[in-house]
Amino acid sequence: MSSAREKLTRLVDADDRFDHSHADLREIQIEAVNERFQDRKDRIKLLGHRASEAGVTEVRDFDDVVPLLFPHTAYKSYPESFLIDERWDRLGKWLGTISPYPIAPIETADIDGIDEWISRLQAKGHYVSCSSGTTGKSAMLLASEQDMAWSRKDTVNVFAWGSGVVPARDRRMVGIAPTAAVPKNLISGEAQEAAFGDPGKQRFRLPIPPLTVGALTKMVVLRKKMADGTAAPEELADFERTSKERQATLDNALIAAADAMIEFRGEKLYIGGMWNALYQVAQLVREKGYAAKDFHPDNCIYVGGGLKRAQLPEDYQQFVHETFNIPPNRDFQNYSMQELNSGMPKCQKGDRYHVPPWVVPFVLDEAGDALLPHESGEVEGRAGFFDLSLDGRWGGVITGDKISLDFDQCACGAAGPSIRNNIVRYADITGDDKIGCAGTVDAYVRGLS
Repeated sequence: MSSAREKLTRLVDADDRFDHSHADLREIQIEAVNERFQDRKDRIKLLGHRASEAGVTEVRDFDDVVPLLFPHTAYKSYPESFLIDERWDRLGKWLGTISPYPIAPIETADIDGIDEWISRLQAKGHYVSCSSGTTGKSAMLLASEQDMAWSRKDTVNVFAWGSGVVPARDRRMVGIAPTAAVPKNLISGEAQEAAFGDPGKQRFRLPIPPLTVGALTKMVVLRKKMADGTAAPEELADFERTSKERQATLDNALIAAADAMIEFRGEKLYIGGMWNALYQVAQLVREKGYAAKDFHPDNCIYVGGGLKRAQLPEDYQQFVHETFNIPPNRDFQNYSMQELNSGMPKCQKGDRYHVPPWVVPFVLDEAGDALLPHESGEVEGRAGFFDLSLDGRWGGVITGDKISLDFDQCACGAAGPSIRNNIVRYADITGDDKIGCAGTVDAYVRGLS
């Protein structure tokens, strides 16, 4: 007999997966989260601690889940000294506090940087994906082989649903984004290419070195030293030189991307990237005299990562679409985050992000301490999610996002929960982001590691 969790995750391939209403899902979702909680409460140290503090022994309602959600900052709760001093053994012990699977000790004496540490963990079945961390510490998120298999399937399905593009392997893949070379990104990219890319046409990638976790971490560590005044003069000189070299490399890469877009303009394209790079390439293409009339009429685009604080004109999306001849029904956007393993694709008619049945959405107060009353219509507040597809770490997270969640039917006809396209970060609203439980979680994890 299938468990409640299996019944929900099995809908990943169902054509009607977004047509299940909140009322229909409520009981089975509560049952599924409780199944997961009972299985993991004694296996994940931080989860056991949260449950004990809150006195939760069983999930009987959605309110019971709130104390079991991890603040997204929990995945950044390792002491920075572990990175700066390259204490890979200590960092591995920290990972063990948030992992449902034992992390066996690995040889660390000869490890040359974080990339090699991550590679050795991966050889043991522990995939560590890190957020960019360009404005602070990187979040480190564990995933399992099962999670990687899920990402391969989910990324293709959400794109096909949101864009209407059939995975017919008939498009040239064009990547216009310097993305972090972490397991989830690499796996998702490979799956997209296998489903939609023409095997006879080589994928275009920006001609720049891959942005590894080690490179990102080096920047974060140096910025920390610069902020507290401990950076050596030679480190500052190296930073300035490297920054100029990277900018020059990126500028040349964007020119190469514009040339490639012009060369491939008659082909059916699958364009992927982030808005800032896409807009710059579109400008270069326009300067060379090309626009929508020169491109294939059935191009599609996958945009991820948001603006990342880039300052662009108000019409930047329209400018990109009109440059590369992207039809309205081929514009794909997805709401997700590294802390989740599943995507929420945006529909065309309702302009809303749709939550799949195996992802349980929560709208919390600003502090993230309480669930706001909500049974129908739209409610606004801090987003929390429980991703039942996750295997390699706990599925519940309190995010830094402010969302508007609606339980009523969307204009596109889908009956499931959906999120308005007005998502903002609390840090961008207030200049800071304070989740009530973050301090105690951070102290507990540090104490164990």
